[in-house]
Amino acid sequence: MSMIFERKLPIPQDVKAQYPLSDDLAKLVSTRAEEIKDIFTGKSDKLVLVIGPCSADNEDSVIDYISRLRTVQDKVSDKIFIIPRIYTNKPRTTGDGYKGMLHQPNPNEKPDMYKGIVAIRELHMRALKETGFSCADEMLYPENFRYLSDILAYVAIGARSVENQQHRLVSSGLGIPVGMKNPTSGDISVMMNSITAAQHKHTFIYRGWEVHSEGNPCAHAILRGYVNKHGQSLPNYHYEDLVHLAEVYATSGLENPGVIVDTNHANSGKKYLEQIRIAKEVLHSCRHDADVKKLVKGFMIESYIEDGAQKIGECVYGKSITDPCLGWEKTEKLIYDIADLL
Repeated sequence: MSMIFERKLPIPQDVKAQYPLSDDLAKLVSTRAEEIKDIFTGKSDKLVLVIGPCSADNEDSVIDYISRLRTVQDKVSDKIFIIPRIYTNKPRTTGDGYKGMLHQPNPNEKPDMYKGIVAIRELHMRALKETGFSCADEMLYPENFRYLSDILAYVAIGARSVENQQHRLVSSGLGIPVGMKNPTSGDISVMMNSITAAQHKHTFIYRGWEVHSEGNPCAHAILRGYVNKHGQSLPNYHYEDLVHLAEVYATSGLENPGVIVDTNHANSGKKYLEQIRIAKEVLHSCRHDADVKKLVKGFMIESYIEDGAQKIGECVYGKSITDPCLGWEKTEKLIYDIADLL
């Protein structure tokens, strides 16, 4: 074999026992979970913001950023529900590059998966303890979800994972909202099939067990733009795209129609400053069509302390080492502007 088995990693149950949630923190996770569920089932008309760095590369700067969100959340809590992004594992198009804190707790050091497992749990726990936020992560590896299953508020399935059987079936067994991105090709039917699979019951193999899932009624769409056959980024957040998605949902028989609009990635062509305009355009579309307004549950926004991105090793505090992000001043203003437009 060409794989070298270095060491057996601890199972999630053991890691949770070593780094347990207190009863108070578990109750906080549960309370936030109910509030989020109410938004996706339509009982609450608050707007969700899944917002934060492209990748969680440094514990202290991520907590600094999320602490700033806490102050803003308290001022807009009547209209907006913030779910900070703590994305600890990153998909790489070619397989090369920084794969996130799970792989490299320190981006300047070699991968260490055990340290990574501990680091991501401690980071999510610290965010909860210090700011009261249960957060979002991308489920890049379905078998790793259990390390964080008691602490997460939201899970996203990426554009390159959304057609994968294991991602879909595991999503059907999660007790929190799961957002299914459209694939990089832009084929909406792939995304809708994934939502259908996630909302249904299944029997499958997971972490060496035969498991039965009950279906996830809060599985929903994420529009992130797409890439055409010439490699050009094209958006799918415009009014016509949202109307079309509402029509597709109406004939699908799916529960709780909903979409989160990803304002970066192919929707912005990775021009991160466009996120401001895109969010406001979507809100304008909501004002013109009741079905669109009902469908749009919120935004996914990439933002950090400093504008833009940097290369690994440059060490600018609070600046992304993966995709470029909105800096804090622009982020804060955007959140208040969104609240004013609701």
